[in-house]
Amino acid sequence: MIGAALLPILKKEKQMAEEKILTKHPLGKSGKNITKQNYETLKKAILSALRNKELSHTELFNQLNKSLKSKFSGNMSWYGETVKLDLEARKIIERTSSKPQKYRLKGVGR
Repeated sequence: MIGAALLPILKKEKQMAEEKILTKHPLGKSGKNITKQNYETLKKAILSALRNKELSHTELFNQLNKSLKSKFSGNMSWYGETVKLDLEARKIIERTSSKPQKYRLKGVGR
């Protein structure tokens, strides 16, 4: 039996895991509802990968797969793309005009 002192903690953890965030899309398309926990995990990984450098889409997703391999269960490509688009819509990251396009933190390298 679970001690009474643990019940509020377990309820809070369950509530946090179920808390959702509606993402945005840079072209105004409808966003996706994902758990806040998944959003924060991917956001942190994307911002960390882009700290001090520009990465192509392939490089960014290779980095995400490497850094989150054992820490994330879910479709990395789908969640990664959803959060990346949200960060673009919120103007936290941006695409360069170079070929191939690269991603960078907004305001870096200007």
